[in-house]
Amino acid sequence: MYKKYVKRILDFLFALILLVILSPIMLIAAFAIKIEDPKGPVLFKQKRPGKDAEIFEVFKFRTMIIDTECDGRKLSDMERITKVGSFLRKTSIDELPQLFNVIRGEMSFIGPRPLLVEYLNYYSPDQMRRHEVKPGISGWAQVNGRNAISWEEKFKYDVWYVDNQCFFVDLKIFFLTIFNVLYKKGINNSANDTMPFFTGN
Repeated sequence: MYKKYVKRILDFLFALILLVILSPIMLIAAFAIKIEDPKGPVLFKQKRPGKDAEIFEVFKFRTMIIDTECDGRKLSDMERITKVGSFLRKTSIDELPQLFNVIRGEMSFIGPRPLLVEYLNYYSPDQMRRHEVKPGISGWAQVNGRNAISWEEKFKYDVWYVDNQCFFVDLKIFFLTIFNVLYKKGINNSANDTMPFFTGN
């Protein structure tokens, strides 16, 4: 009952309330992004696999410059992150546009993070189980290390969540997420990148 009906109702109502409350912060973030880098869009949109690996478009505030090269050299993710983008990531404000994904029913507040479509070719059957539930804005892997842990650890946490999803687990993840945001834990994987590309294991 919780997984099928109650969670969806709670997701929709909570996302609607948060959009109203946080709209001033989202507007300020949008203006700041445009002021620092006028030539790029405010939102970053990317196709991601959701429940049952169905593809949808995820929304985030753009945190990087559009250019991927400088003087013929490919820039790392960390080099492309803007000052505003760095702040948005550390405070997780960049994730707020995903509230629209929650309202549309493509995402939940709690669940495995939606990853790149390209990764679908590399998952083991067990890792693929992360798509048995809706992806989330935050999840069990995020509150246990986020980008500071390995891919193998991430997927183990994701599958654990699939097998143990319930209201109290979601509530625990919700409060741990707030704690991690306040203490800015696990934002980046290293000094040079946010998270290495997954190529299977």
